[in-house]
Amino acid sequence: MTARLIDGKAAAAAVRQRVAEVAAQFQSSAGRPPGLATVLVGEDPASAVYVRSKGKATAEAGMAGFAHNLPESTSEAELLELVHRLNADAAVDGILVQLPLPAHMDSAPG
Repeated sequence: MTARLIDGKAAAAAVRQRVAEVAAQFQSSAGRPPGLATVLVGEDPASAVYVRSKGKATAEAGMAGFAHNLPESTSEAELLELVHRLNADAAVDGILVQLPLPAHMDSAPG
């Protein structure tokens, strides 16, 4: 079997283009853009970079972005309350809670 070189930038651009097309179709049928909420708790530098890149990609795809940057002192109950509010928001179709969470929070699902 021979190795095949893949152009990662071209592949990523194609995926972004397809997402933008699907987002436009969604907006046409739903009357609003799809929405992604991001939640970052604390100030982990790598997590902040990742969440910023998701925000840029969301905007480039024509989606609505809702960024929530919470202090590290946020309680688990406050985080869960925010997630419940976002889940009930008709403008939000997806929620990304960025890991790792601060040590005082349980990041296990359930």
